[in-house]
Amino acid sequence: MPCARCNEPAVTLVRYSGQHLCAGHFCEFVERRVKREIHRQVEFRGGERIAVGLSGGKDSSTTTVLLHEVLAPRRDVEVLAITVDEGIASYRPEGIRFAKALCEGLGIEHHVVPYEETVGWTMDEVVAAEPAAIPCSYCGVFRRTTLNRAAREAGADYVATGLNLDDTAQSILMNIARGDVDKLARLGPHDHPQPGLVPRLQPLRTIPEKEVYLYAMLRGIPFHDGTCPHSERAQRGRFREILNRLEEDSPGTRHAIVAGYDRLRPLFAERFPPPELNECVACGEPTANLMCKACELQTRLGDRKAQADREPETVH
Repeated sequence: MPCARCNEPAVTLVRYSGQHLCAGHFCEFVERRVKREIHRQVEFRGGERIAVGLSGGKDSSTTTVLLHEVLAPRRDVEVLAITVDEGIASYRPEGIRFAKALCEGLGIEHHVVPYEETVGWTMDEVVAAEPAAIPCSYCGVFRRTTLNRAAREAGADYVATGLNLDDTAQSILMNIARGDVDKLARLGPHDHPQPGLVPRLQPLRTIPEKEVYLYAMLRGIPFHDGTCPHSERAQRGRFREILNRLEEDSPGTRHAIVAGYDRLRPLFAERFPPPELNECVACGEPTANLMCKACELQTRLGDRKAQADREPETVH
């Protein structure tokens, strides 16, 4: 099948538009939307530092490459990368290796920040301490805290994440299903930064996951193609399946969900403004409560560990 824009062989069918595209025109199609999304989310004035949350996977690696290329003409804007090491021995080291290699190839600053330095636990230790808990409920909180703190300490003005169209549509559906309107109102990208929180950018917000994968393959972007061993226990997987079925039956559903949400965002912001933030009494990080969620979870883990340490004594 020839490309809809030239006579070269097509490498993909974009079902929601009905177009067959060759490798060159497909890459242009992705890059044009990413550039538009970057400029829609932020107006660079010069002197900004953009920290990419780089796991080494396809999404964050593609985000790093595209941000680096889009901002290359701007010598007054700097891109750096932060890799969060969750402490999953069977999974994370390979991602770190890919992340380091990518940053070395691009010539950008790279920081690796372990959970052990920020929350005092590795995820392997968390799973061992609370085997019945869903690991993502801990990991998501710890990752956000770790990434925000590392970005702030690196002097970053923005944190760019690799969230793609599928991720964004899933998050919208999940929060609607839970009735969590406050969290729905706080989904990124962030227009109004709050003290202590580095605002998020989402360059891949309009790019479907499969298109990110194909783009990375066609461009030869190296990435870790592994899967977290705990991901199958995440609730997000159910919403991924639902969304995939909807998209299969009606191409364009993901775009429609995000576009509809974007039309409602101003109403959410007006009706559910972000709460005033305090400093966590334990760590000093911003929180709407007395203690931040990360410290609450650390306290719970500490209690579990103390209880487990006492149990053998009780048995004897």
